[in-house]
Amino acid sequence: MIKIGLTGSIGMGKSTVAKMFGDLGAMVWDADAAVHRMYGRGGAAVEPVGALFPDVIVGGAVDRARLASVALGAPANLQKLEAVVHPLVAADREAFMTAAAHAGAPAVVLDIPLLFENGSEKFFDAVVVVSAPADVQRARALARPGMSEAKFSAILAEQMPDAKKCAKADYVISTGQALDETRDAARRVYEKIMARARP
Repeated sequence: MIKIGLTGSIGMGKSTVAKMFGDLGAMVWDADAAVHRMYGRGGAAVEPVGALFPDVIVGGAVDRARLASVALGAPANLQKLEAVVHPLVAADREAFMTAAAHAGAPAVVLDIPLLFENGSEKFFDAVVVVSAPADVQRARALARPGMSEAKFSAILAEQMPDAKKCAKADYVISTGQALDETRDAARRVYEKIMARARP
């Protein structure tokens, strides 16, 4: 089973490319989606996060906007949060990998926003970075609900610069073009990875 790491900064189009890889036959795990599940009502992160920051729990779930206001730009709080959430995310990822192996998946794609920042690249057979021009990235990010210039800047500050990610990648897919062109690029990259992995 081929392990593909997919990463890129905010607003670059990772989710779109991840879905394209899924359409090509890979099983896809999304770190952000895993965290969303854990922050939801009854999720595994609600109780431990609430113990750290009681004011961020609303209706039995983690209010992401409140959590962002507490953690973004506050390194000590972010460190506490990561110490609680990262092990839960790792357990979710391992459960996914086990299920994918049992299902006989030819490849898995792990969509991890902070892949390089966390030093996870050594875990993968190939790392793909999704990139787009800065103006496209900014417009996409600011179009998200609850996003502001200040929040966007704070998130960017936590992420490795796009140029550095691209330099470290095995493959780069641009999403600053027509969707069909991005789909073609994703298919070419996926086929190259799978061909390279064959004995």
